Amino acid sequence: MKWGELKYLIYADLYRCYGRANPYLVLRELLWGVAGKFIIWMRVAAFLATRSRWWLPLYLFARLMHRRYTIRYGINIAYQATIGPGLSIAHFGGINVNQHVRIGRNCNLSQGVTIGISNRGGSKGVPVIGDNVYIGPGAKLFGAIRVGDNVAVGANCVVVEDVPDNAVVFGVPARIIGYAGSAGYVNRTDYAAHFPHPAKPEPVEDPAAEPLERAGPSDDDGERLAG
Repeated sequence: MKWGELKYLIYADLYRCYGRANPYLVLRELLWGVAGKFIIWMRVAAFLATRSRWWLPLYLFARLMHRRYTIRYGINIAYQATIGPGLSIAHFGGINVNQHVRIGRNCNLSQGVTIGISNRGGSKGVPVIGDNVYIGPGAKLFGAIRVGDNVAVGANCVVVEDVPDNAVVFGVPARIIGYAGSAGYVNRTDYAAHFPHPAKPEPVEDPAAEPLERAGPSDDDGERLAG
């Protein structure tokens, strides 16, 4: 990951929340924000984890800040998780995302959401979440399931099976109640028109410089959705 990509990720996340992104907004979030502050430090920690050991002091500081705001705001999203641009956290508290989870672009995470691992059985593993997915308050997603693109997961759902594209799911266990998708819930996704993704190739890293850390195994739709 390059510096330009880190900036793009942070700006895309802030644009989803505020409809704009600039250095002033980044500074404001770092000083007085909540979810935005957490997301920025999460992105920075993920970026620095791929740098050489010369970046170790900054990496450790970013890890410390990420840990601090995890505890303060109750947003336990592992920085090792693979999360596309445009992450939006509308309300903070009780959010847990396993470090091996993969989430696509423009995901809306609500309060009380858990996206976690199943340690045994046929669904052993973690979820893979597609693009433009809305996950309502209190929803739980477990196991090696795939949640397709443009899906809306209703409040307090428990999702343990695959969900096709554009589906709306609700209930315990989750069942499909329609195919209106996440339209109306996932907004402000046109950030690429304002700050395009960096298209230049990655620079060649020093082969002797080892990454600081790599992820490894760990034990560790409708008004009805509003909850």
